[in-house]
Amino acid sequence: MKDSNEKRHISFFNARVTSTISISLVLFILGVVVLMSILGTQLTRYVKENMGFSVVLKNSAPDYGVENIKKELNAAPYVRAVQFISKEDALRELELELGENPEDLLGFNPLQSSIEVKLVAEYADPDSLAWIEKNIRAYEATVADVICQKDVIQIINDNIRKAEYILLLLSVVLMIISFALISNTIRLMAYSKRFLIHTMKLVGATPGFIRRPFIVSNIIGGIVAAFIAMALLSGCAFYLVNEFENLSTLINIVTMSQVFAVVILLGIALTAVSAYFAVNRYISMDREELYYL
Repeated sequence: MKDSNEKRHISFFNARVTSTISISLVLFILGVVVLMSILGTQLTRYVKENMGFSVVLKNSAPDYGVENIKKELNAAPYVRAVQFISKEDALRELELELGENPEDLLGFNPLQSSIEVKLVAEYADPDSLAWIEKNIRAYEATVADVICQKDVIQIINDNIRKAEYILLLLSVVLMIISFALISNTIRLMAYSKRFLIHTMKLVGATPGFIRRPFIVSNIIGGIVAAFIAMALLSGCAFYLVNEFENLSTLINIVTMSQVFAVVILLGIALTAVSAYFAVNRYISMDREELYYL
């Protein structure tokens, strides 16, 4: 009898370990998707905030006019950064690129002063740029031209939107698959206790009372699985940062904290919901039905 109880205990322990490992692997995959989503959002913002346009100034532009337009741009809600580039600075940059000074060949500096403007991410779209360009061109005495590649920005925005839709679809599909896998794993655990559930029902235990220990037990298992998944995610993040140094600006403590928080919440939510439905199935069954499962 003692050996039988020990074997049953070992079998249940092995089933619990297998269940926890299975759930942790599912949570790891979900964590990877969450990390990809956060990195995608950060990368999208980075790309958009490095979009901008150039305000080419007239050679005859008065100093007060240049100062006025710089002040307005610095105060504008759509502007992230403003950089004034004088004719001399532009000539030095061109000389570095060409390897010779165009002024020596032409006898004069052919370049014009300009203002480089970087946009806030929310305004990096063709419609906003058209409105911004119209406002800036109103400074006719100061502005010679506004150079912004609206077509390129439109292409970038379209590609970003497509990537977001694909990632969203992938997330939904993985969530459904993950819920199914975790539900099946927990259903197997509940299956081994189906006669105990029926006995508790016979002695007058309410459905809530019967469900409670199963839900609590599986939530604890979900939290343990979440920590295992977090350890795996930390290892992957450490490897990526070491292999690709540029990723250190994107994969940081804040990013990983967000991923870990989502993984823990998913571990709790998925296991609690799965346990609820798994136990409910056996609560609603008659004793005869339990033998034919």
